[in-house]
Amino acid sequence: MKQLFIISFFLVLSFFFEATAQTPAKIIVESVEGATPWSSLEVNNKAENFQFAIVTDRTGGLRKGVFPEAVTKLNLLQPEFVMSVGDLISGYTEDEAQLDYEWKEFKGFIDNLKMPFFYVPGNHDITNKVMEQKWKENFGPTYYHFLYQDVLFLCLNSEDNIRGAGRGSIDDEQYEYIKKTLEANKEVRWTLVFMHQPLWMQTADGVDTKRWKDVEALLAERQHSVFVGHIHRYIKFQRNNGKYFTLATTGGGSSLRGARLGEFDHVVWVTMTDDGPILANLLLEGIWDEDVSTEAMSNYARPLANGFPIVVNPLLVNDTQFNKATTELKLTNDSDGLMEVNMKFVHNLHLTPNLGEQTVTVQPNSVEVIPLEISSTEALTLGKIDPLKMEAKITYKNDNLPELTFDKNLRLLPEKEHKVTKTDKKIKVDGTLKEWEEFDFTVQNSPFIDTDPFSHQGDKDGSFEFSLNYDEAFLYITTKVKDDEINVDKNRWADEQDAIYIVLDFRPENLSASNNGSWGDAAFFIHIPPTSKKVVNKELFFSRRIKENTQARTVLTDEGYQTELAIPIEYLKEKQGDNWQSFRLNIYQSDADQDFQHHSMIYWRPGWRNEDNYIGSGIFRRK
Repeated sequence: MKQLFIISFFLVLSFFFEATAQTPAKIIVESVEGATPWSSLEVNNKAENFQFAIVTDRTGGLRKGVFPEAVTKLNLLQPEFVMSVGDLISGYTEDEAQLDYEWKEFKGFIDNLKMPFFYVPGNHDITNKVMEQKWKENFGPTYYHFLYQDVLFLCLNSEDNIRGAGRGSIDDEQYEYIKKTLEANKEVRWTLVFMHQPLWMQTADGVDTKRWKDVEALLAERQHSVFVGHIHRYIKFQRNNGKYFTLATTGGGSSLRGARLGEFDHVVWVTMTDDGPILANLLLEGIWDEDVSTEAMSNYARPLANGFPIVVNPLLVNDTQFNKATTELKLTNDSDGLMEVNMKFVHNLHLTPNLGEQTVTVQPNSVEVIPLEISSTEALTLGKIDPLKMEAKITYKNDNLPELTFDKNLRLLPEKEHKVTKTDKKIKVDGTLKEWEEFDFTVQNSPFIDTDPFSHQGDKDGSFEFSLNYDEAFLYITTKVKDDEINVDKNRWADEQDAIYIVLDFRPENLSASNNGSWGDAAFFIHIPPTSKKVVNKELFFSRRIKENTQARTVLTDEGYQTELAIPIEYLKEKQGDNWQSFRLNIYQSDADQDFQHHSMIYWRPGWRNEDNYIGSGIFRRK
């Protein structure tokens, strides 16, 4: 049956593509003696050359509207066909109705394309057996190949063991298929491989990718190129006698920090020639060639972008009033070239810095410290002050690499110093809150809320209180949540249902204060759904990063629900040692209403990824 499908598949492709073949056109022009107003009459239209496009990750932080825009632009460009590298739907559910809805939506986008589209699965498309079956019902095989213009297109399934993000693989059955396909197509002029996860990177990280190394051995002796997605960052690799590309995004989650960091929305325009594919990355901001971000450029730029070239100590005060404070700007250049920082403060009605606009040059591998005094003309009440904004443009100059420039905007706001107190009580994590006499913090009428005009209907609809303390073993955090309608569904994304979120950065204060939502190893992120039972670790979001002795419990109440959480002090000791001093905390409530049709996010402090995030929000110091 499978062989019949493949034969039919090739016949359809062959009919479609060969029927469109034409004799190359020529320019016919009147003969002119002497100088001519054209450079050549040799038209760049070799019959064996052809153009196709590639779209990359749409999900994994879906940003609505980007992928449909790409479809519109592809119709303007008119490639011969369009390839994909997976993560086409949000997925991660066993709810068949939800999967049917998501695939129907996506196929609606593809219905608008004026040319063929080739599906390749990603981890968001196949995460469990239900999703794998849905794929087969919709699209048949999870891996396949086709030929066009003497080029082999090999579309693979990096999810064939269904192990999730960062743990892709090629198993025995698929390997045998690849081996057989390559043996049957030894004389093709080029082989193009498409899959979702960059297995060569995962192999380097110690992940067992099963037969991927064997696949690379098969490819090594032939002309080939490999295209993947998954990491949402464009990088060109030279490896295994070929060019390997991790593509950026076509609507998936991205910081969009620009071409040199490989973070942009794009479609890839590929012209296939006898010398191999020529790539043009079509960005909203322009067109870049395949060297937009090479492996060397990525290795150089990524640590700089992920680091903290500008660190400002938080403005923490002991009073509820603010008049003046002194801090410092610390400019750190971790590169082997010069770093230039242009800084300017945006006018603020409340706060005045002692620095005007200036450009500071920091020598290679060195640090500059600049005192900063911020004052007001009168005593101001905390919580009623607009943040002071600083705009910085950071430029790295290295003789061996292109100049790298990116922006970093900081927001400074005075905040009362918070203390976390050691408790002598023995706390039982049972959700009853009987050890807690009162709550230290109340989040009502929060100024930090993501919603629409219809979703949030006041404090009874969504608000919360919380307290925290610690002992030798655990950091304890408890919340009491008001929520007039509980909506929980294990098949939905964590942030699409009711939950309380605990976000912590256990690193030293000079690092945690500047965290702008870069999770990685920096942040500890827990999502606790409202249930009337003990919450086991596997039910917590990002559970694979949570230590086994983490404890969580929720209890439903007449007004909503309440939670208790115990986080091992080991986390703090790992980052700061036994004499740990501080951590950064944010708590927010996810509130879904009207059968998940309405949704709000209610924050204690601004979300660290949000535009209103400011330096040092939610810092707690050990008392």
